[in-house]
Amino acid sequence: MEATLPRLDLQLLSTTLDPLACLAAWQRQLADLPGGLPAAEAHFIGRVRGVSGQGLPLEALELEHYPAMAERRLRELAMVTAQGAAAVLVRHRIGQLRPGDAIVLVAVAADRRGPAQRCGQALLEGLKHEVPFWKREWVNGVGTWVEGNTPL
Repeated sequence: MEATLPRLDLQLLSTTLDPLACLAAWQRQLADLPGGLPAAEAHFIGRVRGVSGQGLPLEALELEHYPAMAERRLRELAMVTAQGAAAVLVRHRIGQLRPGDAIVLVAVAADRRGPAQRCGQALLEGLKHEVPFWKREWVNGVGTWVEGNTPL
């Protein structure tokens, strides 16, 4: 039996991200899949922390990317990590964000909880470490580029 490719819905956004509205719209689309809604979903919503890497109050976080490269790498990553998934949703913000703003939404639908959770975790870690984003933290009006990513 040939494996079917998951439905991918991947976007980098320069506008506000409303993760719950995105999830609701995505779930309405999933209802149209053969067999209806998959039995399991795993979701992750990430928000901008209120402190910098040095523990100082953060004014803003700025994310830059190389569009063609970031979009291509995100699609490749989703295809590799989506084994056993019926559908994958990713929304990732770019531009300037404030503390508390939603920065990333990862959602995976699958027939079982294990594949949904494993795919979601792998996709999230890949986003953090393999998709080319550059972060600058703004503290007291000064922007400092961030080296590396936060640990798991």
